[in-house]
Amino acid sequence: PSTSFLPSPSCSRSKSHFCFIALPALFKQELENTEAEEGGTTTLRCELTKPSAPVEWRKGDVTLYPGLKYEMKQQGCAAELVIHDLEPDDS
Repeated sequence: PSTSFLPSPSCSRSKSHFCFIALPALFKQELENTEAEEGGTTTLRCELTKPSAPVEWRKGDVTLYPGLKYEMKQQGCAAELVIHDLEPDDS
């Protein structure tokens, strides 16, 4: 498998140590608008260029956390946000 690492220009190297920086994960498939009924459940999906890249779900400036309302799933390059008990404020 190929690795997405590049040497960092700000790192010094010696015979036994190398510094690397990872390329950022990008969106292969961005979120799309979806319609759902009030009180129902909807799933938002995106696909990243790197598997298991850390994902933070946000609504505006607010970070979302797993609980009764939100469920986060991630498998490989695919990340999903499930929103339960939809309300007009969820739009």
